[in-house]
Amino acid sequence: MDDTAKYLIHASIAADGVVERSDVVGAVFGQTEGLLGDDLDLRDLQQSSKVGRIDVQVDSENGQSFGHITIATNLDKVETAILAASLETIDRVGPCQASVEVTDIEDIREAKRRKVIDRAKELLAGSFDESVMDSSKILKEVRESVRIDDITDYHGLPAGPRVADSDAIIVVEGRSDVLTLLGYGIKNAVGVEGTNVPDAVAGLTEKRTVTAFLDGDRGGELILRELAQIGDVDYVVFAPENRSVEDLNHHEVMSALRDKTPYAEFEGADDLSTPGDPSAAADADGSPRSTESTPTTAVPAGDGSSDPDPTPDSDPDPGSGSTPSPSETQAANADSDGAVADERPENGSADDTDDTDDTDDADGADDASDVSTLGEHVRTAIEGETGTARLLDDDFELSETVPADEAFDAVSDAETTPYAVVLDGMVTQRLLDVAAQRGVEHIVARSADEMVKTPVDVRVRTVDQLAMVD
Repeated sequence: MDDTAKYLIHASIAADGVVERSDVVGAVFGQTEGLLGDDLDLRDLQQSSKVGRIDVQVDSENGQSFGHITIATNLDKVETAILAASLETIDRVGPCQASVEVTDIEDIREAKRRKVIDRAKELLAGSFDESVMDSSKILKEVRESVRIDDITDYHGLPAGPRVADSDAIIVVEGRSDVLTLLGYGIKNAVGVEGTNVPDAVAGLTEKRTVTAFLDGDRGGELILRELAQIGDVDYVVFAPENRSVEDLNHHEVMSALRDKTPYAEFEGADDLSTPGDPSAAADADGSPRSTESTPTTAVPAGDGSSDPDPTPDSDPDPGSGSTPSPSETQAANADSDGAVADERPENGSADDTDDTDDTDDADGADDASDVSTLGEHVRTAIEGETGTARLLDDDFELSETVPADEAFDAVSDAETTPYAVVLDGMVTQRLLDVAAQRGVEHIVARSADEMVKTPVDVRVRTVDQLAMVD
């Protein structure tokens, strides 16, 4: 009955004497009999299982008895309340005076509901976390299985299933790059697994249209240089700077492959991936050039491309076997909108040339007494071996002079961004980076360190390179 009961009637009993459980039960039946009519007679309700057994707990102390009565009912709320109220009519238990008070009517179903809710919370928190998989996880898992199934082995190298018979192949750096391209439906990629390009890949490039799709870092540049030396490369694609092919999404991969660049445009350039990187410079035959004799930057052409600087500041390609004539040099300077050309007076002497080297003065002035020139600052600071760095404004007027080893802090902390910096020392990657961040346009130094990357917005030259113009 207790398992199916709706309500529990809780009542307390107190008797002026010592009584037992049977005395209390007898008093309940005896003193409520006929009180509520036949429909609510306690004995009849028990026989029809509408009322459960009467539980009584009694304790005696100092000649008095105290206890608790519990009755389970399956009646409705009204009938249960009437039955509970009838218990308070009991005034004797056995031979003793007694009193009964109903303390509570408990809704068992509410307790069960609370228990169900608490258990449901536990099940929800612990049973579904690992079993529920959203659509993105399903797609990822299925796609991963397809990618792994499709990857093959070409002479010990990870490759797509079409590498052996495709007319065109894509050379990437490693297995993860091949898997990424496979996931995007590209099945003709092969990984070289390091900067040492295997002979198997070099042999493939001789009879196929080859696209080198490499990471946007130093390793990608080195792989391209070696691949160009031992094989044939038709097109070049680099991931964005400091990103890998495996990090690109579908749209970025497809866009990069559509915009691939013919390798011929890289031959003899100052950089393989980012304009102005002397560390990646290579001759037309694929052999690396010395950075000591190579300008540290390439100046963009007027259309915004990253073509090498056509001015005499750039060494002629050793592989070409020819040196630009002075007339060709002047024409190249006139065509480069982004370059700083040497403006020479029509009737000036050779000595006047030094005073106007590499100036962007709109008036073309060559009178050093009126406006200071870049050449004048170079002679004073560098040829004079002052060990200083000069920060110049856009009129080549001196803004600040600091020791050469404090050039980085001076450029970084300058209230007004310098237009040019003349440094009696070595220009480093660190100084070049802060100059690019601040917007410095020219740096002239005694020498230049080997650069990992050179921003196109900063023109970097050494005294030796300027001397070539004289």
